[in-house]
Amino acid sequence: MSFLEVSRQAFVIAFYLYCLSFIFYVVAVTGKTWRNRDPKQHERKWGIISFATSSLGLLAHLVYCGTRWAYSGHVPVSNMYEFMTFLSMMVMVAFTVVFLIYRKILLGMFALPIAIIIMAYAAVFPQDVQPLIPSLRSIWLYIHVTLAALGESFFAVGFAAGLMYLLRTIDFSAKDKISRRQKWWVEFTLFSIIIVVGFIVSVFAFRASGYEAVFTQNATKIDSQVEQDSTIDKKMYSMPPIVAPHDSSVESIQPFLGLDKPLFEAPAWMKGDNSGRKLNTVLWALISGVIIYVLLRLILRRSLSELLAPTVKSIDPDDLDEISYRAIAIGFPIFTLGALIFAMIWAQQAWGRFWGWDPKEVWALITWLFYSAYLHLRLSRGFQGRKASWLAVLGFLVVMFTLVGVNLIIAGLHSYAGTD
Repeated sequence: MSFLEVSRQAFVIAFYLYCLSFIFYVVAVTGKTWRNRDPKQHERKWGIISFATSSLGLLAHLVYCGTRWAYSGHVPVSNMYEFMTFLSMMVMVAFTVVFLIYRKILLGMFALPIAIIIMAYAAVFPQDVQPLIPSLRSIWLYIHVTLAALGESFFAVGFAAGLMYLLRTIDFSAKDKISRRQKWWVEFTLFSIIIVVGFIVSVFAFRASGYEAVFTQNATKIDSQVEQDSTIDKKMYSMPPIVAPHDSSVESIQPFLGLDKPLFEAPAWMKGDNSGRKLNTVLWALISGVIIYVLLRLILRRSLSELLAPTVKSIDPDDLDEISYRAIAIGFPIFTLGALIFAMIWAQQAWGRFWGWDPKEVWALITWLFYSAYLHLRLSRGFQGRKASWLAVLGFLVVMFTLVGVNLIIAGLHSYAGTD
């Protein structure tokens, strides 16, 4: 069995162990209310089982990373599949570190889903090992990307603790304007996560069905004010085309729920060869996410935030506030080194400039500025508790847009990490 096959098997094993561990964490948290059970003994027993399972998953994840590295000859962070898989592994590393410090079982119930969703998102992308493009053949690939991912993973743990704090302290039975607004924003945060889940579900569903649509796009080339013959470029969709590529015609399309032709074309101002397909993917993510969210609401007959709130009532909110702050405080200097300082050094070597206003660079800077403001307000302005938790939650949403939204929506120098 080759290193590549071992890495694929280890990826699957890690994913299922994380899912199993999440179930165990749910049992550890919610099962202590069952009859005829000692709550402390139950939580301690299932907490050990949960952490042992997640640790085994992390071990399998490390095996994936090591064997894929051995097969490819470079650290597996060179495309979206590898980077998002590596990020999910770093989330588990950060969770393990924080858990060993604070010993809060409930944290696993919120941190594990983040790693699971990121792994599932990674599986959407092509998994073939490809040779590094010239700009990636540098030692800075190891330094820049790995440190950036590690910093973001601690932000993810800070997000989980911050969200738990909000669920713990917001009064979901209150009817005043401020409480309703707080409840709405917590629900919107959970809805944003569901949108990512919707993207994953829609991609796998249409991929399993073998759906395909093909467009012929005209690409007119102009040289020295003399218009040359147009070239023909084919664009393939694996999802029903709500949006067609700009200036294209249908070559073949499979009808889906009455959708036998695109509803509109991508606007001309959207840059990038795959802008139409990316916009189509975003729309399907929104549609699928809304459908999943509505179904959950109909089944549960209450909001997701109201469902989760009772699970955190037994934990001290000050502990959650401290965990969120410490996780971000650890992640910030790591992210600063990886995503900014070392990234700029690498950009100078690869592209001849330290800064170029590439979309991914801009959003990395926005992320850094946001967490800089968080730490400043926390340390000098006394932002603690609910205010700090809202910043921790919003900051990670910025991180996820940098990782997900920029790659799906905006074209740039980092588009080598795009989907197929």
